[in-house]
Amino acid sequence: VISTSFADIFRNNSLKNGLLPIIVPVDTHAELMKMVQTDPATSVDLNLEKQTLTISSGKQISFQIDPFSKICLLNGVDELGYILTFEKDIAAFESRR
Repeated sequence: VISTSFADIFRNNSLKNGLLPIIVPVDTHAELMKMVQTDPATSVDLNLEKQTLTISSGKQISFQIDPFSKICLLNGVDELGYILTFEKDIAAFESRR
């Protein structure tokens, strides 16, 4: 989802459900809307690792995402799935208690 802003609850819920909310400047958003109105099949190139959005004109926009959400999205896991990647470490810790 690309917009000029998001409410915190929407942004957090989106990230928890695997949806990436991207905030862009107002002029970039207007340019995207014009492109879509002209050609509804308009596409953009999104690179989550580099945190960039590239539009068909070649313009590249950087976007912010918190590191934990980025890791989860890149690995296709939610918070619990991330924690479970440490299952062996957790089991080892628990066995020492």
